[in-house]
Amino acid sequence: MTELITSPHNQLVKTAAALRQKKYRDELGLFAVEGVRLAEELVAAGWPAEICLFTAAAADNRRAAEIIDRLAGGRCRLAQVSDALYAKITDTQEPQGLMLIAPVRQTPFAAALTGPRPSLIAVLDGISDPGNAGAVIRTADAAGCSGVVLLKGCVDLYAGKTVRATMGSLFHLPVVAGMADGELAAALAAAAIPLVATAAGGATDYTAADLAGPVAIVFGSEARGVSDRLLASAAARIAIPIYGRAESLNVATAAAVILYEAARQRRPTL
Repeated sequence: MTELITSPHNQLVKTAAALRQKKYRDELGLFAVEGVRLAEELVAAGWPAEICLFTAAAADNRRAAEIIDRLAGGRCRLAQVSDALYAKITDTQEPQGLMLIAPVRQTPFAAALTGPRPSLIAVLDGISDPGNAGAVIRTADAAGCSGVVLLKGCVDLYAGKTVRATMGSLFHLPVVAGMADGELAAALAAAAIPLVATAAGGATDYTAADLAGPVAIVFGSEARGVSDRLLASAAARIAIPIYGRAESLNVATAAAVILYEAARQRRPTL
């Protein structure tokens, strides 16, 4: 049954608006997913939605209507809101009038070790830009990674901009958030997975590195790079050569280059 909400003081509206702030996402254990494509990805992945808020215009959209109809058969609360109310809860500049509110997942590190291929794990260290973090997750998914780890100090995985930047890859790739670097090192050692760090100095050309076996590759921020602690524990350091005058590559670009090199080296075993 679909509810009709007209008051800005309605609890569902208040909850949706509050989820724009990290403290409420953490407190409630919920996050918002906006837009038809991301909603389709979430539902297709079997990630549960607890609340679906939509406008009349969205309900007239064929793809959005299919999502609403599918959710109507489950435990998701459905509520139609006015355009004005939706404007109060949206986190996007050009909203499509469809928002799903879903539970966050505390993905264990072991989830990044499953699958028939040797583990390929992308690790983000100190990445504070949601667009970069989301883009790396999307690239890791495309390159066939077994998982992604966002260490403590990275951007919030469930912030609206981060979620949108993953383009749905968040919903079907194991993404571990909030690990400490020492915890990561211990987990990798227990799984016999070497850590390879991207670095500017004293590093091997990435094309000469052996990335065909199980490996975790850590990418740091452009400003600070990979932390000294992780550099010290890395089995190898790799770098992308710069042939022009640019000082460095954007971290999402660097991750794409290196992860696809790892995928190329693994191709005969796929």
